[in-house]
Amino acid sequence: MPWNSGMFVFAGGLTALMLACGAQSSDEAIVETAEAGVDEPTEIEVHLANLQQLTFGGENAEAYFSSDGSELIFQSTREGVPCDQIFRMGLDGSDLRMVSTGDGRTTCGYFYPDSESILYASTHRGGAECPPPPSFEMGYVWAIYKTYDIFSAALDGSGLMQLTETPGYDAEATIGPTGRVVFTSVRDGDMEIYSMNGDGSDVRRLTNRQGPDGGPFFSADGSKIVFRGREIPDGPEHDNYIRLLEEGLWRPTELEIFIMDAAGSNLEQVTDLGGASFGPFWHPNGERIIFSSNWHNPDGRNFDLFIINSDGSGLEQITFGETFDGFPMFSPDGRYLVFASNRDGEAEGDTNIFIAEWVE
Repeated sequence: MPWNSGMFVFAGGLTALMLACGAQSSDEAIVETAEAGVDEPTEIEVHLANLQQLTFGGENAEAYFSSDGSELIFQSTREGVPCDQIFRMGLDGSDLRMVSTGDGRTTCGYFYPDSESILYASTHRGGAECPPPPSFEMGYVWAIYKTYDIFSAALDGSGLMQLTETPGYDAEATIGPTGRVVFTSVRDGDMEIYSMNGDGSDVRRLTNRQGPDGGPFFSADGSKIVFRGREIPDGPEHDNYIRLLEEGLWRPTELEIFIMDAAGSNLEQVTDLGGASFGPFWHPNGERIIFSSNWHNPDGRNFDLFIINSDGSGLEQITFGETFDGFPMFSPDGRYLVFASNRDGEAEGDTNIFIAEWVE
């Protein structure tokens, strides 16, 4: 997120990723992870070794490591769960359990640095039912649900505490090594990045420009933030962008990767690729950024993973699939890479979580 993944479609005929999935028990996950016919990484995917599929069927995304690297938190829709809820599982797909309330829609689960608490956004305080999908009368638009707020909880989902109460969209929250939270909000009328303490206090606005800035992640040392965004100057496009936001909608198209200091200063653009680049995450060394993009694909239908130096040099393609690879995250020690992908899907639109050893 992070990128909100209730539905992932880019305008102009680009790729769609509808996140909903079928049922699977944790025991099934263990067996299938061990026996799945997951193809070995292709010869050109030289940075990925021992690729393993952790979920099987349906739609699963935004898997992020605990700070000790021992497990993953992710969002999924499955039988009996009509829209995205937050789950935890082991690195082999075992010990699968839901840790959100089961009501409303959730997104962007993340572990606190002590690996003893979790953070996620949910609409459940706005109603127990799944919020309705957006209308496509104006073309493709993404729902910025105004009932999203950010919550913290114990690892098992108990002790739920609401951290944001400002009207409008608050989501895409992640946490740095000091426990500082960064998140995306439309509380001031634009899509901007904010930070706050782990208990919801001391909220500070970090970005101040017209356009959809969001999906922030701290570097491992907490000194930098990487995010996706785009500045939209005054004019008809900006007017339309604001009008849609007021209706709780956004049309995601062109996006680039940016970095800034943890306090919001020294903003720098990292990519200038065109297309839609999103879901950036720092390599643990703090010098490189991995992200997903469709810039290389003429019709924009294929998203692959890329890595780039934080100064914008050294762009390298990591995955070479024919559909969608996105939401990459390195383990804290840099040994593993986890990501979501349509590869090897049993049904069209299946999106699953994969993990691989990272090879330099």
